[in-house]
Amino acid sequence: MPGVRPEAPMTGRVLTGRFFKLLFSLLLALVFVALGVGVTYGLRWSRNLPDYRALDSLTLGAVTQVYARDGSPLGTLVPKIGETNVSRTLVSLDEISPFMTAALISNEDRHFFEHYGLDPNGIARQFRRLSQNENVQGGSTLTNQLVKNTLLSGYQSARTAERKVKEWLLSVQVERSFTKEEILQDYLNIIYWGDGGPVELYGIYSASQAYFGKTPKQLDLAESLYLTTLIPGPGLYYPHYQRQRPLMKVLLDRMVEDKWVTRAQADAAWAEKLQPRGWKVTYDASGNVKAAKLVDRSQTYLKAVTTSRAPHFMQQVQQELVTRFGREKVYGSGGLRVYTTLDPQAQNAVEAASRKANIPSGTTLAAVVSDPYTGEVLGMVGQKLVGNAPPADWNNAAQGQRQIGSSIKPLLYTTALSTGIKQLDLYEDTPISFPCPSCPTGRYEPKDFEGEQTNRSMTLREALDRSLNLPTVRLADKIGLPTFFGKLNELNIPPNDGTGLAAALGAVETTPVKMAAAYAPFANGGLYHAPRYITRVTTARGELLYDSASEVGKAHRVWTPQVAYLGLDMIKGVVDDLGTRQGGFSEPARIAGWPVGGKTGTSTGPKDLWFVGVNPYYVGAVWIGRQKGGSMAYNIYSGVWAPPIWHDMMAPLLQNKAVRDFAQPAGIQYVQHPDSGPYTKVKVALVDPAYRDTANAPIDVVPTAPQYREVGLPSTNDGVVVTLDRLTLKMATEFTPPDRVIQRRISPTELPAFAPDPNPQPLTEQKADPAAVKQQAAGNGTTDGVPNAPKN
Repeated sequence: MPGVRPEAPMTGRVLTGRFFKLLFSLLLALVFVALGVGVTYGLRWSRNLPDYRALDSLTLGAVTQVYARDGSPLGTLVPKIGETNVSRTLVSLDEISPFMTAALISNEDRHFFEHYGLDPNGIARQFRRLSQNENVQGGSTLTNQLVKNTLLSGYQSARTAERKVKEWLLSVQVERSFTKEEILQDYLNIIYWGDGGPVELYGIYSASQAYFGKTPKQLDLAESLYLTTLIPGPGLYYPHYQRQRPLMKVLLDRMVEDKWVTRAQADAAWAEKLQPRGWKVTYDASGNVKAAKLVDRSQTYLKAVTTSRAPHFMQQVQQELVTRFGREKVYGSGGLRVYTTLDPQAQNAVEAASRKANIPSGTTLAAVVSDPYTGEVLGMVGQKLVGNAPPADWNNAAQGQRQIGSSIKPLLYTTALSTGIKQLDLYEDTPISFPCPSCPTGRYEPKDFEGEQTNRSMTLREALDRSLNLPTVRLADKIGLPTFFGKLNELNIPPNDGTGLAAALGAVETTPVKMAAAYAPFANGGLYHAPRYITRVTTARGELLYDSASEVGKAHRVWTPQVAYLGLDMIKGVVDDLGTRQGGFSEPARIAGWPVGGKTGTSTGPKDLWFVGVNPYYVGAVWIGRQKGGSMAYNIYSGVWAPPIWHDMMAPLLQNKAVRDFAQPAGIQYVQHPDSGPYTKVKVALVDPAYRDTANAPIDVVPTAPQYREVGLPSTNDGVVVTLDRLTLKMATEFTPPDRVIQRRISPTELPAFAPDPNPQPLTEQKADPAAVKQQAAGNGTTDGVPNAPKN
């Protein structure tokens, strides 16, 4: 039939077939492209994965245990995993209530024991919600959450494909390398449980202590329900307790359904009149909440949450360990056992003084006590303590670089004495001006504090007693800044770049720990010891890694014994010569019956208040200031605030010790101060002009090695009285701490048997196992491993 084309339908089918082939090819290409892109990114992301083995540091065997000098535990050192903090007290799974672990699994990952890190059902739910344009939630396994909150915490929960792929890959690796019990234990030790005030609550130990005052093992079913429902939103604690009860009810039913608990147990838990800390809740007979009131929000944290003693000291121990051994050695390899210099009695005294301290409004403080004969830090606080509240993390004692003000002056004056200048030399307290290109006026014109200028000449002794600036700057100019700065470098408090004569008045920044170390040579005969926190380190198996007793020659001499004693005599005068009404600043530091030397310091502003001082047993420093810097009231100065705190931390430590004076070296003589008034009875130490050391060298020449000198030993026909070190029964040297010095009368013919070693070295206290030390102390009256030491 004309006009009819029977082949048309066939042509349409061909075109349709070609279209579908083209579409299929295109889709197949897109699939391959997608797979290629996925594989490309997957390979790239897989090559940049964190090391899943970092989780090994959460195992209890890897925890580094830290002990005080008497062997008592101070706490544990646990690292961050990624950016995540970890509970300071790790607990094993058998130290956690089974109700807690059951509630966690029912609430967070019901198929935990069935999957290998990835839950197919959960992933399917994620894709279904995506296809229906719903919010993506749930689906993560406990392993996923552990990885996300530790190894991938730097992503801050960002919902990106990269993070999710890395999370899945790492979860598979973790599941292959760790048991389910280890994964569950790690999760319970790292999970965040809310804001605990000054401390964040990480881990089940912190949470159970904070919310219920219990250990994790003591948690019952109702308490476990409460803590578990806080995990997705720790902020639920604060607003309304009533909002949390329905969540607890749902979880309780799930636990019955999963056969973790019986219905009878569930009903009993629901009827329990639960009282989380800080809440006052009333219930009806059926367990429903009638009223709930948050009566004390502060009760979410307790002293028990901060499980380590002396947290600022522990920070320094941790830093020194990582610097010395590396992070892997400290937190891996089975952990370490670390024996420190901390004296619990000294720490208690420093903490008590900090709590008692009266300081200007808006300020905080730092305080440290050290052993001047070894450099060992015995006690430390880095913040003003208030009650039992944990202190802020920042450690002003060891981290805070602050201007030291006039507390630098004894170091300048002693440097001058080492050049032959004497305490009784006269210097003018009158205006002075120096060229200063960097000063706004082109001149440096210092002033005395608050217009104390006397417009007369005076001895250096009086100038330091009154802390006058004008004689001090004249003295610095005379001895020369290179000489002074060289000595500051020896004392590890180097001046700032570009500092001129202002350094003589304290325009130098350092920490209280370093200032205490710089003053220690006044007490120990001129030796500088770097601050030390650790005495011994072993592996968990007992292998010795470090012993401070083997560090021979670490101390170095900065003054001869005679020059150090002259400086000591000057700072004793600062405390004793003038009372507050006579123009002195350090009278509140006096301790009845004890010799004390020290110096206040006040920086411009004032911004910083200091007192640094020594007694025959200890050296210590106190700093007061604003945490973020800035000036205090203009009429505030150090003498009112800092010396009383120093007194309050030292007096208890000296209370039961044998009273003794500083050791006086040979070659010292005393003369009367020429001025009358408050100086009528003041005698000043000088070096005997005829004195020379055994090498016949001038006193300002530092000997190549410390030498023992017999000091004023009375003798009779029956023998000679000598001073001995009761640990070695050899003659005491300038290295011997005063609490080890005893006197004995021996025959002159026996003297050679008591001679000290020809190569003397600093003696430290016996290094013994802490448990053995405690056992020995119980048996023979020892204290801290030193026989017959007076007990505090």
